[in-house]
Amino acid sequence: MIHMQTNLKLDVLGRVMYLTGSADIAAQLLNIPAKIAFDDSILDFLDHVSKVLMKNKDAKAYPDVVTFGFWIRRGSVRKMKERFEGKDGELRLGKGIAFHITPSNVPVNFAYSMAAGLLSGNGNIVRVPSKDFPQVRIIIDAFNQVLEQYEDMKPYVLFVRYGRDKDINDLFSSIADVRVVWGGDQTIAELRESPLPPRSGEITFADRYSLAIIDSDIYMDMEDKAHVAEDFYNDTFLSDQNACTSPRLVVWTGSRIEEAKRIFWDEEHKLAQQKYIFQAIQGVNKLTKSYLIAAAVPGVKVEEHGDNRIVRVSVPEITKTLMEYRDNSGYFYEYDCEDIMSLAPLCDDKRCQTIGYIGNRKAVLPLIQSGIKGVDRVVPIGKTMDFDLIWDGYDLPALLSRIVVLA
Repeated sequence: MIHMQTNLKLDVLGRVMYLTGSADIAAQLLNIPAKIAFDDSILDFLDHVSKVLMKNKDAKAYPDVVTFGFWIRRGSVRKMKERFEGKDGELRLGKGIAFHITPSNVPVNFAYSMAAGLLSGNGNIVRVPSKDFPQVRIIIDAFNQVLEQYEDMKPYVLFVRYGRDKDINDLFSSIADVRVVWGGDQTIAELRESPLPPRSGEITFADRYSLAIIDSDIYMDMEDKAHVAEDFYNDTFLSDQNACTSPRLVVWTGSRIEEAKRIFWDEEHKLAQQKYIFQAIQGVNKLTKSYLIAAAVPGVKVEEHGDNRIVRVSVPEITKTLMEYRDNSGYFYEYDCEDIMSLAPLCDDKRCQTIGYIGNRKAVLPLIQSGIKGVDRVVPIGKTMDFDLIWDGYDLPALLSRIVVLA
């Protein structure tokens, strides 16, 4: 009986594509010890990966890869260690094995998820995006290069790829001490069909949406508006607006809204023309969505645009159902705001994640303090995709590790 079960597991492991490691290494996962969170060996390893990425000429073409490389450098991780390591009388250890399911449409998320698990002291099985993003290849190559010099780290960093295979999900879930599921409601439902052990935990990142608030007076006083356009481009177009952090709605405040809109979108359109690879189907989808909301909501106006790289739809009010009509690839709703509390119908939804802003972040406080159930982050435009170990309101090191009390 035991022999047959072992063969079954080896057979399942053999159906996985290993981008790092192998089926033999995966079979050893139950035997690896948990590490102390933010252990020096982890810092050394990630810092080495950072250096390889920063020296890679191909990586420089992808701001999200460079940002990840910067995030895992030693200086950055030491600051995280100061924030999250255990207090006196406490020792923080990894829970054991973390099984990560990462989204298929955000290129670099898989790397951050793995790093969070590793920094917390765990061995990691990470299913990477099925789409062949160049960023995935660059990051995986860097890890493989460094793993050759850190033999003992190989069982802690397993990047894998496989299709919809419940047997594999069942196997990896059965040995997981914590499961981390990104990618939306459907993916979460699918993974929950694979049981976890009784003492294991789960962190889920469901479907979310985000918005941007721009103070037109402050924007008009900014000298480098091309840089602002670059920041907004990285928040939105870099992920085809598929990231939960990407603003779908642009809220305008202040006394110079029309002037600010004209300049802001002119700058953004110029950048999109230069950098964004646009496909006809994207234009058709955006146009269709704009017609649907125009038919469903009175007072909606589709703004004039020279092409379909950017489609802007002005709405007369913020409603709870606005995001049911959202799209991606440069599709934005716009709202002229006189009272920050008018955003409450959208922000009181638990699906509302990030507010990116240009202006004074304190202007958002009355909305946050009103008791809304959404909004986990308020960050400057250009920083919405910057990962942190507190994400979606979760303290990831706390959920990915355990604390041993030394009384």
